Amino acid sequence: LKRGLFFAFVVAVAGFALRNVMLGTPVETYEAVRGDLVQTVVASGRITTPQRISVGAVITERVARIPVSEGQRVRRGDILIELDDTNERAALAQARAALAQAEAKLRQIREVGLPAAEQSLVQAEANALQARRQYERTKDLRTKGFISQASLDDAQRNLDVAQSQLRAARIQVQTNSPAGSDFVLAQTALEQARASLRVAQARLDQTIIRAQTDGVLIGRNVEPGDVVQPGKELMVLAPAGETQVVLQVDERNLSQLASGQHALGSADAFPNRRFAAELFYINPGIDALRGSVEVKLRVPKPPDYLRQDMTVSMDIEVARRTGAIIVPTDAVHDLASKRPWVLAVVRHRALHRPVQLGLKGDAHIEVLDGVAPGDRLVPATNAAVTAGQRVRIIAVEKAVA
Repeated sequence: LKRGLFFAFVVAVAGFALRNVMLGTPVETYEAVRGDLVQTVVASGRITTPQRISVGAVITERVARIPVSEGQRVRRGDILIELDDTNERAALAQARAALAQAEAKLRQIREVGLPAAEQSLVQAEANALQARRQYERTKDLRTKGFISQASLDDAQRNLDVAQSQLRAARIQVQTNSPAGSDFVLAQTALEQARASLRVAQARLDQTIIRAQTDGVLIGRNVEPGDVVQPGKELMVLAPAGETQVVLQVDERNLSQLASGQHALGSADAFPNRRFAAELFYINPGIDALRGSVEVKLRVPKPPDYLRQDMTVSMDIEVARRTGAIIVPTDAVHDLASKRPWVLAVVRHRALHRPVQLGLKGDAHIEVLDGVAPGDRLVPATNAAVTAGQRVRIIAVEKAVA
């Protein structure tokens, strides 16, 4: 009896293995779809109804004037602090002069250099033609014995000089033309002068510190004559109360953040109720101890359940792709490497396909190349399936972001 049971078991195992060989290993797959994908940066923070905004400078300079006083109500754009702008105005004047000089140089090439070179070329061509004719006549006379060899040598020398002058004239025209080196150098100098002017103007603008929002000046830590440093708190402004969220975002995500980005948030106490917010402030400094940067979002229509210092989680939308090819993240092998790939099921075979990835969502990722909508992909977690193996699809899950 035992021998019979063992034989039956062996037959069943062999039959199952033979079935897998013939029909393929049964696998569950993901189906790539086309849809919208949103890439977010997730961070936790707290609700705050701002009581204060720190006002500071971004350059090192001496304070020249403070036209506001503590307790005064100010409007957005009002001047709070004027820094000494002597050096900045001098730098701006110098930049303007350099720009005028660069413009004049380029205009000189266009209006004087190129026309003069073209006229010189015409004259050089005429001289070369005359020298060539004179040489031919002298050569003919020499052949007939009417003149000496010295006269022919003089004619040859005159022709060589004329041809040299013609080559120089052509080079001069070329270098003064829009594709020539002198013109390109002058154009580059002009662009550099314009950039220097923008830098000088920006630095001059930084000598005026303005209110970024309506509010009341509730603190002042600076007086005329003080030398201020970047990042130092000079004034404290209490804005008209709007609800804000203060987050600490990992500094690795700093390059993805930008003012004006939208976000969705939820409070830990009310996880199913979401509210909209907008990023408006990114701290210029980094918290070295935590490796994070402070980010602030305003909540234009705060729900009634939000409270001061309430813990919230925010999903900041940093990128969006419409009509992208989307697959689940765990369908991609070697996701963090430079050569990610997938196992695509084609004609009952698992095939290795390199892919090029795009945006990364929470659980889905965009595939730029290597996958088409409708492709069936073996999950990367299925270690039992390898490239080239015969497989049989038993379930399909669509990738829905």
